[in-house]
Amino acid sequence: MRESRTLEYKRSVSNTYLKTVSAYANYGTGEIKFGIDDHGQVVGIENPEEACLDIENRINDNVSPKPDFSLDINRRTGVITLSVKEGLYKPYFYKSKAYSRNDSATIEVDTLELTRLILEGQNKTFESLKSQKQDLSFVYLQNAFQATLGIQTISKDILKTLELYTESEGFNNAAGLLADENSFFGIDIVRFGDNINILLDRESFDHICILEQFEKTINMYHKYYQYEIVNETRREVVEMIPAEAFREAIANAIIHRTWDVDAHIRVSMHPDKIEIMSPGGLPKGITENEYLEGQVSILRNPIIGNIFFRLHHIERFGTGVKRINHAYAGSEVNPQYGIFENSIRVTLPVVQRNTLQSEDERLVYQALSGYKKLSSSEIAAVTGFGKTKVVSLLKSLTGQGFVKPVGSGRGTKYMT
Repeated sequence: MRESRTLEYKRSVSNTYLKTVSAYANYGTGEIKFGIDDHGQVVGIENPEEACLDIENRINDNVSPKPDFSLDINRRTGVITLSVKEGLYKPYFYKSKAYSRNDSATIEVDTLELTRLILEGQNKTFESLKSQKQDLSFVYLQNAFQATLGIQTISKDILKTLELYTESEGFNNAAGLLADENSFFGIDIVRFGDNINILLDRESFDHICILEQFEKTINMYHKYYQYEIVNETRREVVEMIPAEAFREAIANAIIHRTWDVDAHIRVSMHPDKIEIMSPGGLPKGITENEYLEGQVSILRNPIIGNIFFRLHHIERFGTGVKRINHAYAGSEVNPQYGIFENSIRVTLPVVQRNTLQSEDERLVYQALSGYKKLSSSEIAAVTGFGKTKVVSLLKSLTGQGFVKPVGSGRGTKYMT
């Protein structure tokens, strides 16, 4: 068995293992086996009882606070197994430094990670910390509560109830994120053409209320992935990607992302899919399988999550992935999820590939939707396409049943 994030080998007892003790206590239970070399060969430890006492004394003298650990001796091989449990009183230091595991290596944590460990040890979250900016306004939040819950004014008492304000600390970071203006990075949206070298549209929603970011992003979805088909007197809304899945994915990205890093939620819009990349991996205590199956709900930002729940942007905590998957029920394609150490990617594929397959077809259809009848020349003038291209697109749309020709020859006009 090779070394890994939760397993390390040591040929003998020296202080180098104490960094790994710090790492396991900070980030997750692991084992150190003494008496095995770097190649996994068993060499054993002489006088293992005396070595265990030495190991214990080194931990007690050098790692602070004292971690929870145990020692076990394999009498047959002379291998000592040191098991270290993840602790509650983080960070755990060795020589005034905190460590983590990166695959099979032990590394010192950076300033950001150290801050997160300190908060975790104090049972605090970044969103609950005091906001650097205290001169905050909440017009957008107030309008949202008026429209959804009938609350006319966001008073200080309501802000306290929502856990956005305390008399002792003032506004916290969650309040900053919900304020009309803030210093946080938001959502960056890029709409691509047939490849990533073709940028058709781009919007960045930064330093504004996260509820406004949410709504603006939904509007971008409506602009490019929803359209209407007129069948006689009935208008039918076609969703190339299920609206419920997109709303849920964006809401989850906002609620679960790490807000202590200067990074965007990135939304990449392609002709055949939308990719949503959110900063921050899974919250502690959730496995990948639990996340994908929606079994456990541990919110990284519970205050923000509660606001989204009250405003009906999410149905229940922990049901996001299930709702996204349910929106694709019966589809031949399904959402895909990428779980990484510092980010989560959700890919939502287009389900209506047999309906107005190209962007050009949609533009011709939309041009016709505003008129009773148009000739191919008139459509070319509205869309900016060449006459030959318009004729080809009209032939395709006619074959699919979206466009009906009226008349014949040069007098032919088209209608939806």
